[in-house]
Amino acid sequence: MLAAWTGGPLVRLQCYEGIDASQAIYEWDYARQLLHLRLAAELGTAQGEEAVDQVYSERFLVRRPLLQAIDHPAGPPPVLLVDEVDRADDEFEALLLEVLSDYAVTVPELGTFKASEPPVVVLTSNRTRDVHDALKRRCLYVWVEHPDFEREVAIVRRRAPAASERLARQVAAAVEALRGLHLLKPPGVAETIDWAAALAALGQSELDERSVERTLGAVVKVQEDQQRVRQHGIDQLVRTAVARGA
Repeated sequence: MLAAWTGGPLVRLQCYEGIDASQAIYEWDYARQLLHLRLAAELGTAQGEEAVDQVYSERFLVRRPLLQAIDHPAGPPPVLLVDEVDRADDEFEALLLEVLSDYAVTVPELGTFKASEPPVVVLTSNRTRDVHDALKRRCLYVWVEHPDFEREVAIVRRRAPAASERLARQVAAAVEALRGLHLLKPPGVAETIDWAAALAALGQSELDERSVERTLGAVVKVQEDQQRVRQHGIDQLVRTAVARGA
């Protein structure tokens, strides 16, 4: 939505454990470089020497999201989405901080790429771990709450169209109730959508105890949380969802 508003392209960097500069900034296309050298060697000495000089050129540079966002063509700047930054390790967070402080990337073989106009950067975190204060100081912090009941129903209806209106309302109501049980990992909107889609695939048009028991793993992803839900009572959860979703 932000990219549509600004007119710039959306560039997404999905963070994960073990991500490093080669996945986030740039790397060389080693396979093409090797083929280039082999072809040049077959063509003769002079062309072979020229080919060696060409190996580390932009022709063989693979631009990853950070470099794409910094060295962008003319026009509105990109929107750089750094998704789930908390899943990366401390070293990558330090690298990200360095790059975004100057909006510049140095490729030793080619020089420094610097943004003529900085991208709009959005970082998301699910609080798997705390993001360092140095990064937070450079951000405008926004806490995104779970959507209200009617909004979540609308999202489910759009993203899981196979689910009936009644089922979508009951699923959203059940998830709302689950979030009130102080689970270790309360279900998010993605789990609500997955649950509604799973129930619809099983031919359910409304919640009942058997269907909830069979599909609980689609919405509650921690064993201790499932035990807590069962202790609370699946029958009670269904009654609450049916009443709220009416």
